[in-house]
Amino acid sequence: KPVETGCSLKNGKLFPWDAVALLKASGADETIDAINPYRLRHPLAPAVAAEIEGVTISRKKIISAYKKLSKKYDITIVEGAGGIMAPVYKRHLFLDLIKDLNLPIIIVARPGLGTINHTLLTIEAAKSKGLDVAGVIINCAVKSRNGLAENTNPAVIEQLAGVPILGIVQYSAGSGSQINNVFKRIA
Repeated sequence: KPVETGCSLKNGKLFPWDAVALLKASGADETIDAINPYRLRHPLAPAVAAEIEGVTISRKKIISAYKKLSKKYDITIVEGAGGIMAPVYKRHLFLDLIKDLNLPIIIVARPGLGTINHTLLTIEAAKSKGLDVAGVIINCAVKSRNGLAENTNPAVIEQLAGVPILGIVQYSAGSGSQINNVFKRIA
């Protein structure tokens, strides 16, 4: 998680809740600074939060952190923030960062109405930059009933985009095992 926004203060320091959860889930023996070089308080696109907070985000620092981790581990997953069109710094988008790191992408999409449009636009933007879209994971992050849209969206996305649905993670207060199963299929 190169940049996390919306961090809260804990013991006088910005605490990256997502990055801490990712570090714990990974089982890696790393410091939080190794996996999360930038923490920002405002819950905004990283470039916007950084500008407000007077922080300069360095592309080189992010790439260096990634290279160190990718040399140590067989699989290194980089989580974005706010979607691939969100600016990381200045006019540099997560889309550009993915290209800089030469990574395939896995799009995590919500299940409901509107997800076909959002997901297809994300896939199209990625492909327009020459990125390899490995697939889509449908993440039911909030508790809701599956309706017709939730039941038909995955097949429609797969058919129209030509990109596989790698898994559907159903809502669960403890969905860690479901996520692990999806990532076992990917690896």
